[in-house]
Amino acid sequence: MGRNTDLIQHPYQPPAEFEAPQPGVYKASTVFFPNVAAMRQRDWKNKSGYTYGLHGTPTTFLLEERLCTLEGGLHAVLVPSGLAAIAQANLALLQAGDHVLIPANAYGPGKVLAQGELNRFGITHSFYDPLSLPSLEQAITPATRMVWLEAPGSVTMEFPDLPALVRLAQSRGLITALDNTWGAGLAFNPFDLVPGEAQTPLSVDVSVHALTKYPSGGGDVLMGSVMTRRDDLAQALKLSHMRLGLGVAGNDAEAILRALPSIAMRYDRQDQTARAMVQALHDHPLVRQVLHPAWPDSQGHAHWRSLCAPGSMPETAWQQGRAAGLFSLILDPSLSSAEVDAFCDGLKLHRLGYSWGGPMSLVVPYAWGALRTQRPAHLHDGHLVRFSTGLEDAQDLIDDLRSGLDALRRP
Repeated sequence: MGRNTDLIQHPYQPPAEFEAPQPGVYKASTVFFPNVAAMRQRDWKNKSGYTYGLHGTPTTFLLEERLCTLEGGLHAVLVPSGLAAIAQANLALLQAGDHVLIPANAYGPGKVLAQGELNRFGITHSFYDPLSLPSLEQAITPATRMVWLEAPGSVTMEFPDLPALVRLAQSRGLITALDNTWGAGLAFNPFDLVPGEAQTPLSVDVSVHALTKYPSGGGDVLMGSVMTRRDDLAQALKLSHMRLGLGVAGNDAEAILRALPSIAMRYDRQDQTARAMVQALHDHPLVRQVLHPAWPDSQGHAHWRSLCAPGSMPETAWQQGRAAGLFSLILDPSLSSAEVDAFCDGLKLHRLGYSWGGPMSLVVPYAWGALRTQRPAHLHDGHLVRFSTGLEDAQDLIDDLRSGLDALRRP
């Protein structure tokens, strides 16, 4: 045979007995079958075999299983981003004529998805106040099929009574879908919300996770996951995932697998840094309000304490539980928008950028109109700025913010 044929059809196979700290990376579109019978019999849906790269490789199957261990699920699919995970859950579990409920403080692009694509597909939506059970109850209609949950709310960080919302929704036969990116499988277990309460755990039906954030930890990978413990929902998710042609790159899956062993250490470090910053800056003259679930004055703090720091007393909860590395500040309304923008521009250690969970601290100023149609009464007047802590030294980040705030007070 010619040299090209020999190169392509080379018979050598390395020995199978190889083990190392990091798993191998398998990248494929075509997957070979030993014979026609195997081609006809293999089933990718239960991870018993491989059929095509889009439907799973050893690398992606391994990542799905490890993510299930992290969050407590049984079935998972991987998608190209966190927003794609929200879209995948909606498209797999809803159909024309269905109605979906979304928290008023939910992740903004998820709202826009409902207003755009879901609306065009004949799926209607309404927003509810996640801090009010009556608001959810009153928003349910005969067409309602699914309720989205988020703990805490995006940017404004209110923490809902998640178990109560799940109980209410499930008592009406509705699917509950949680954006669990903030909790990351570490702050609380979405599939066992009240441990030890009952023989059958109180569980959300679906958990979506932007793996872009804490699971990646590097600020360099876009990926999401959709997870469930329900076999029926898993079947719907996997079939929709296949029909939509969703897939992730092998090297991206490798990057998440490499980062997962350190996720708890990184999460806790960024959590403690955020609390140190809030503690140091909450009484600054230009800070009108702190938005952080573990901060005693934050809306829904008792719900956070019950879920993420069970057994803690109000006076000790600030040092206990888990609360991620995110917080927002409302700055004095006497400042102009230009001054707040200049404050953000002038920070030395906080870079301007979306997302979070990476090694570098970030800052984003938000306009109220982009978040809510009207500002809730529990939020003070002023300018909203969100911070995401990285892995820098906490005191350096505190000094950076304090210097920036102090500069705003100079004539």
